[in-house]
Amino acid sequence: MINVTQKVTNRLVDLLVSCIVLIILSPLFFMIALAIKITSRGGVIYTQKRVGFEENTFQMYKFRSMISDAEKGLGPVWAAENDPRATSVGSILRNSGLDELPQLVNVLKGEMSLVGPRPERPYFVQKFKKDIPSYKKIFNIKPGITGWAQINWKYDDSLKGVIEKTKYDIYYVENMSLKLDLKILYSTLISLLKPGKSII
Repeated sequence: MINVTQKVTNRLVDLLVSCIVLIILSPLFFMIALAIKITSRGGVIYTQKRVGFEENTFQMYKFRSMISDAEKGLGPVWAAENDPRATSVGSILRNSGLDELPQLVNVLKGEMSLVGPRPERPYFVQKFKKDIPSYKKIFNIKPGITGWAQINWKYDDSLKGVIEKTKYDIYYVENMSLKLDLKILYSTLISLLKPGKSII
């Protein structure tokens, strides 16, 4: 169980880091927004309902990386690692993890944390809760932009992958600490600075 001191510390770190990063990267945000607007039809920011702390839903923000109405006629589907629905700019954003940066606003609003299990859509949450009995444990804390599962598990596109990823998420829920958070944030930063596929 997370104690009050740990909750306060996590919230202060979330606010401090997200504010600093948003200010420093504001020119990058502008350039990304401009590139999206010039190269494809649709909005710059994509919002999607996700399930967070205590199974409350919220609107999660991302830079739009796919064509407009990507799920029209399909319904909720897993995004593939090299999804053909991604735009030219979107592919770069997805591979670098830059499409996730607007979630820093979710962190400021208190809907997400910097570190935690990745939030899923309600449709998939209902499915995972039926197929993975321990899955509900991840709702004991806020979801995160990055997490222990992201630095230890590959991109999941099947139920088997989600089962394995959930093991890492539960480990984090049961062992979360400032030291572990700093380790995860450091590994995430290194991943973002390296060329190739980002872990977030």
